[in-house]
Amino acid sequence: MVDENGTILRCDILMTIYARQVLETHPGAAIIGDIKCSQVMFDEINKMGGKAVIWKTGHSLIKAKMAEMNAPLAGELSGHIFFADKYYGYDDALYCGIRLLNALDSAKGGLSSLTKGLPVLHNTPEIRFEVPEEIKFSLVPEMIENAKATGTTYSDIDGIRVSADDGWWLLRPSNTQNALVGRVESTSAAGLKRLSDMALNELNKVYDLNGQNPFEE
Repeated sequence: MVDENGTILRCDILMTIYARQVLETHPGAAIIGDIKCSQVMFDEINKMGGKAVIWKTGHSLIKAKMAEMNAPLAGELSGHIFFADKYYGYDDALYCGIRLLNALDSAKGGLSSLTKGLPVLHNTPEIRFEVPEEIKFSLVPEMIENAKATGTTYSDIDGIRVSADDGWWLLRPSNTQNALVGRVESTSAAGLKRLSDMALNELNKVYDLNGQNPFEE
């Protein structure tokens, strides 16, 4: 989606808008986002009284987690949004559009009014870069071992998501391609650069990128 000011609203920000509606009728409910989603989304869901859940990327994995937790809403950064609130629990773009129109109809202003007050963070899109298929799944476990050795704060739900005071970075093997997928988010431009460099450095410890920097391409 693009608001009236030309700002692109990615799936995780749309999920934050949808969560406000859903939690009105499902107070305290679990709402699921995949590991690539912004920390803003997870923090805002918790502030609204919901239970933000970080889960693995993948259509079938998200739907299975929704059923397990009886969650009324889930989404992936890639754009798949699943409503089990007044709907059937699968991803339907037209239905998501209708739910956004409903939110906009009751808003006092344009689409930007629905995101007013949300923290503005600096982040990258999904970054994919090729690695040999035969080693794709072995790289992240090596990075996790390095993180353990240095006492780094991380999640290994799906790949490795390293947390810092000013943001986080993620590297995970793609489920469908001979590639790693990365994303970085920070509270500042300087932090984004620092965390991107940190992710690149950790990756270079386990796989030689030959001087490439996929975070700057």
